[in-house]
Amino acid sequence: MSDSPISHHPGGEAPAPSDAEPSQEQRAQMEQAYQQMQRKMRITQMDEQIKHKVMVLSGKGGVGKSTVATGLALSLARQGQKVGLMDIDITGPNVPKMLGLESADLNVEEGQIHPAVGPHGLKVISMAFLLEDPDKPVIWRGPIKLGAIQQFIGDVAWGDLDALVIDFPPGTSDEPLTVSQNLPGIDGVVIVTTPQEVALLDSRKSINFAKTISVPVLGVVENMSGYTVRGKSEPNSPVSVMGPSGTHIEAESDGEGNWSVTLDVFKSGGGREAAEELGVPFLGALPFDPGIVRGGDDGVHRIVAEPEGETARAFDSVVQRITEELERDSGRSLRIV
Repeated sequence: MSDSPISHHPGGEAPAPSDAEPSQEQRAQMEQAYQQMQRKMRITQMDEQIKHKVMVLSGKGGVGKSTVATGLALSLARQGQKVGLMDIDITGPNVPKMLGLESADLNVEEGQIHPAVGPHGLKVISMAFLLEDPDKPVIWRGPIKLGAIQQFIGDVAWGDLDALVIDFPPGTSDEPLTVSQNLPGIDGVVIVTTPQEVALLDSRKSINFAKTISVPVLGVVENMSGYTVRGKSEPNSPVSVMGPSGTHIEAESDGEGNWSVTLDVFKSGGGREAAEELGVPFLGALPFDPGIVRGGDDGVHRIVAEPEGETARAFDSVVQRITEELERDSGRSLRIV
């Protein structure tokens, strides 16, 4: 009989000592699990700290979705609300440029990223802040994008907010699905479209996508709805303007000789028709405004440059409708002062 103090097991191997050091791979797994647990706890805290979370979607590119998302956030912020803007577009993040925040530095404290601060105290986080070379394309497969979005959601120190506006890339793929699955308490989706039929077809897909993931559709915004031409002539005199397709539009100047005509550059009314057809609210129309293009390039959004202008008033009107829908669906008021 053997005098060895080690008992033998069927497999011929002795059990590892209970105080054995974990391997490097085990330590990495433990650290990852701990970070995920912390992230989940922070996401739960976010749901308590952020009153309203609104996703801004479009079925196709080129409809001005990021401009609209930024305008909605600014409109709320300049009315005294605490607002955050999350630019979740990983491959084409444009929000920082629109707000003049391209060179902003993010602070990281206790493992959390603190957003940049823009006009009217608007808190902003964007993938653009994390890219070393803005001209280098971001080519990430699904799992990497998923991890980045989860970090965006759980690792940003937003603090107390009245509203968080989330801007997505065009379409209905990984990004909105991941956010809806990981961020609790999404209040609803705002769909951005332009009047032409191609854009409206894709908007219908976005509306149906939101219904599929059980997120309320707050409504449709029709962007680039019409371009207003203004001029001066003899007081109380007729004016004729040649519009699109050679159509003559008649108007009349007022007592001071001022006149204005709105041209339907991309048609008009399609957003309202799509909303009515699919049974969702129509939130309003935003004008075609060349100043928005210049402002986006210069880093000064039109709302900031002309806070009392036609575009700013149109955004305020849309925000008021969104507020009404939020109050109707949740009962939690978003007070507009």
